This record gives sequence, C-alpha cells and structure tokens, in this order.
Amino acid sequence: MNIIVVGAGIAGLSTAWSLIKAGHNVTLLEQGATIPNPLAASGDHHRIIRRAYRASTGYGALITEAYDAWSDMWADLGENHLDPRGFICVSLDPGDKVDEYRKGMEEGGWPFEMLDPQAAAKRWPFLDPAGFRYAYFSTDGGALHCRKIAAGLADWLRSRGANVYTGSKVAAIDADAGRVELETGETLEADRIVVAAGAWVLKLFPELGDDLKTYRTAVSYVDPPADLRAAWETAPVMMIGGKADSYLIPFTGGAGMKLGANIHKVPTSDADWNRDPVEGEGQAIRNLFSPPIARITEYRVTEVVTCAYTFTDDERFFAHEKGKVLVVSACSGHGYKFGASVGRRVARAIGDSDIAGLKRWLRAEAV
Repeated sequence: MNIIVVGAGIAGLSTAWSLIKAGHNVTLLEQGATIPNPLAASGDHHRIIRRAYRASTGYGALITEAYDAWSDMWADLGENHLDPRGFICVSLDPGDKVDEYRKGMEEGGWPFEMLDPQAAAKRWPFLDPAGFRYAYFSTDGGALHCRKIAAGLADWLRSRGANVYTGSKVAAIDADAGRVELETGETLEADRIVVAAGAWVLKLFPELGDDLKTYRTAVSYVDPPADLRAAWETAPVMMIGGKADSYLIPFTGGAGMKLGANIHKVPTSDADWNRDPVEGEGQAIRNLFSPPIARITEYRVTEVVTCAYTFTDDERFFAHEKGKVLVVSACSGHGYKFGASVGRRVARAIGDSDIAGLKRWLRAEAV
C-alpha cells in the first residue's frame, strides 16, 4: 500500500519504520524544518524509560514489548540510543506515585534495591536525607536519546526508499478520499493515512477535542554545584513522588541535566500557544525539587524548553479511525518509552485491518 504518515515524532517515525519493514511505500510529512522538530513532544534531548508500571494498568506487561521493540530498532539503526544507567525512585509522601511504582516493580517481579534516606544520601550525595521517606534503585531503566533516535530513523527511512519531507505542514485531510492538502496548496493521495501529529492533531481533527486535551509544559536545564557535578555525571535517572510528581535526567548523551514536574502544565487550545519561557519559570521548576535534592537554589538554570502535549482523561493511549485515516496518539507524557512498540502495532493494524485490536492494545486492555 501507499501510506502517508503525518508527523515525525517518535510515533510517526516508528510507524514509518515498521511500515517500510512490512513492505509498504511510505511518505512521511513533518511540519518542522528538521527531524527532530524541537517544538514537538518527542523533540527534546532525552526521555526516561523504566519498568515501574502497576500490573493492573496493563502497561506493566506492555513495557516488556516496548523494550523488545527498541532492541529491534537498535539492530536496524546499527546503534543503541539507550543509556542503561538505571533509575532511582524517591518517595516523599505515603501513597504517592513512587509507592505505586514500587508495587509495579513487585508485581512484575523486577529486582530493585530498597534504601533508607541515610543510605541513599551516602550513595548519592546530592540527596537530602531529611527530605524523603525512602528510595529504591533498579538497573532496569535509563535515558533514551530522542534526538539521536529521530535523526537515525529519518536517515534509515530515506535509505530504504521512503519519501521524507520536512517543512511540509498539513493544512487539511480528506479522510474519505485519502487526500492530504499541504499549506502550500499541494495535495497528496494514499491508500491509508496515519496521523501522528501529537498536540497539533486537534488542528486537523477538532472533533477529537472531547478525547484529547492539549497542555503547554516546560522543563528546566540546570548546572549543579561544582562539588556535586561528578556525582551527577554517573547518577541514574530519577523519579520523585509527592505533589510535584517530578523527574530528573542527569547528564547523558552529550545533553545537559533536565528537571521536569508533571504538575507544571497549563491547558491550552493551541499547540503553538506561549512557547517562549516565562520569566522565572526555570527557577520555579527547579525549586519543586526541594525536597529531596539538597542545596537546590545553588543549581543554575541554563535553559528552559517548552513543549505541547496531548493528554487523555485516563492517560491511556488513543486511536481513532475515520475513512482512510487512522489517528494515533501515544500521549499523556509517558508515551515516548512505548514509541517503538506503538509504531510496530500501528503498522500491524494497517496490514491486518484489526483497528479494534489496536485500540485495545493502546489502552493496555489486550495484554
């Protein structure tokens, strides 16, 4: 089949990769001037991958498939873009997300090491032992290098005959005709169209606004105090419980140290809205990390990066079929780690027409 994929984030790139492997003819359209597009949800330097999902969510089983898909991708790219430095989870409050993550590790039978605050701070001196309940460490996780993955996939697709276009913003899609109209007025037709446009999907299909909500988020890049830099250079990625529900990626893959908090998001009806950092925003994100990070105000903010995400109400992945179009959103902030497996599943559904099965899988109901 001739298939158009709209959007070159991780879902679109992985779908195109899987479709090419299945023997289809693929055209990939990206609105940004480059792949990766730095404004896209998967366009930043790195993202966390880890095992810690509750079995009851279904994603606890799907994460194993995700790891398998990444291994398949590394084999094709000839390069591994996962830094397997492990992860720390730090619990601040009873019943917080880290408590949930720990139960997920237990249910999955994944080994991890429990640490009391004093033992954790001795191993990782940037932690303040007075600021948290406990920590645990697992070797089964780390950082995915997003920009290297995107660039590698784009090169691989071109080398396998895919038509990869940047600066090609889609203005409208005729789902029944299988026709895509670009902002330039040019039109393209295909047997099937996969739309993986992230937060921009509502500009093409506003009727999905009841299912998908757009938020503007931001992360802060920082430099730690000089005497702690060596500890951060070798530190695992970190997830922190409490009200901020925050995460941290140390220096890896040539990128800086990133701090993000899941409470730091603002609803918006426009993915392009207010993408410039707000004065003091980086410091506000940074300050959410005390506790458990000691001396947090000594961490110098070097950059603030904004992003637009789509979320579903229950934070499960989403698909919608209309005519010849399949809209896919591996959304809600935790989708990147599943990106390679989402692409494989979408390509399979295009091939066998089992869209209902794909929807169940995306919602982690078919495991």
